[in-house]
Amino acid sequence: MAPHPTTDTAAAVQPPSHSPPRFIIIGAGSRGQKYAEAINVVGCGVVASVADPEKHKREAVGGKYIWVDQAGPCEGQSFTDWKDFLSYEHKRRERVAAGELHVPPGVDGAFICVLDELHRDVLLGLAPLGLHIMCEKPMACSLQDCLSMYKALLPRQQSNVFSVGHVLRYSPHNIMLRKLLVEDRVIGDIHSVVHTEPVGWWHFTHSYVRGNWRDENRTGPSLLTKSCHDIDLLLWLLCSPAKAGQGEPHLPDTVSSTGGLQLFRKSRKPRAAGSATNCMRCPLGDSGCKFSAKNIYLGSDLQGLGTGNTKWPVNVVVTDIEDYPTEEEKRAALVKALEKDYDQNTVSSEVSAANWFGRCVFEADNNVCDDQFVNITWPETATMPAKQATFHMVGPTTKICQRHSHFYGADGEIYADSTQIVVNDFNTGRTTTHNPRVEDLGHGGGDLGLARQFVKACDMVKNYGWSAGKAQNEFIGCTLEEITRSHAMVFAAEEARREKKVVDWAGWWQNAVSYQLQKS
Repeated sequence: MAPHPTTDTAAAVQPPSHSPPRFIIIGAGSRGQKYAEAINVVGCGVVASVADPEKHKREAVGGKYIWVDQAGPCEGQSFTDWKDFLSYEHKRRERVAAGELHVPPGVDGAFICVLDELHRDVLLGLAPLGLHIMCEKPMACSLQDCLSMYKALLPRQQSNVFSVGHVLRYSPHNIMLRKLLVEDRVIGDIHSVVHTEPVGWWHFTHSYVRGNWRDENRTGPSLLTKSCHDIDLLLWLLCSPAKAGQGEPHLPDTVSSTGGLQLFRKSRKPRAAGSATNCMRCPLGDSGCKFSAKNIYLGSDLQGLGTGNTKWPVNVVVTDIEDYPTEEEKRAALVKALEKDYDQNTVSSEVSAANWFGRCVFEADNNVCDDQFVNITWPETATMPAKQATFHMVGPTTKICQRHSHFYGADGEIYADSTQIVVNDFNTGRTTTHNPRVEDLGHGGGDLGLARQFVKACDMVKNYGWSAGKAQNEFIGCTLEEITRSHAMVFAAEEARREKKVVDWAGWWQNAVSYQLQKS
């Protein structure tokens, strides 16, 4: 039996096959680089190609994992755009079909790590190629786009594996948590859950006030772009059958949500900041505001350049920061980037097209929630008890993405944070503490775990005669329908929040999902 992601054996090292699956990384930013590293660590797959418009990012992946012992990229190893890869791959296959000798090998799968708003176009473009696809979360920025992707993938379920970047499913911590809750039933029937994602006071400003995900009209609400894998985690623990592809899910009954943009708005701006719109020219000075871009990107207290850090978040502001030879030049480049600003005369398209990392967080053009609650209920059925879950996403926190949860059951309760799982047994009075291993810092090992399971699934299809459907269930551990359902839950919650209502899940799913699929 192949290792399943809900067992600890999923971490076992699998020796390389005679022809390990080959992958292209489309989008070589922080997530693309992370997955390239994970593929390399897993060892049973090959990073064979990269596509990204920025030369620096392409070389960051290619020089480390692809053309390591070469002077530069060979044919089929580097592309400036995913469309260039698509055109090349069609022509490469024509050359193979024509009997041409010495045609470079193609790839078996793709990691889609471009900006969220591009996921749909890239996936629909790649779908006819018959590649295995791992798409970074979220699947897409609208429900309609998610359904378009679902329709494109549906006919290929028996030939191609699909995964989405819901990395929380694949960390050793959450694999153990699910085993305790679902397989071992250590607290019996679950009746309620409270799960919190603390984003982090400065991390939120970097990504959701100044950065790529600040405008829900361009990328989507923060519940989608930041927390869709938290909603997926809750559905995996409370809704999905014990084993993917077997049994019926315990479908929700209702969903509601409250929240909004509470802190990072102009009305909360310190009076002493006056009319300043940029931190580099703010009268409050370096220490007058904890959200100062000077402190976050140049300082020595967090992860700024002053700590010697040239990785995230510094290299998001200046992508080629490591290419500057001296510390003075690095600092000068970073200061120049932070000084960029806009005013009332700047056209809106220019404002929205760029990130403004030196911008005052109270004068930015952000509109996503920085504090939000989601409540989901489940009905009692013949086999399952009624239950409910509350999810809280909060921006200004001390902890940065160090999630914590309480699970309350008939026979006990569990408290889980990012390091421990504490089980209290009502029947015995015993408290048991579990300390899951942390094999990698990326989402507690979730990044590595997801890449491992996806690569293994592709390997089993390519080299061991498995159907993609079997590999999907055994290694990815969730079906295409489950992936779509967890995204749909986010959109239902957002509809409930905006319209201040409680959404009936069954009716909403029928109208928003089933009917739309049937109509098309």
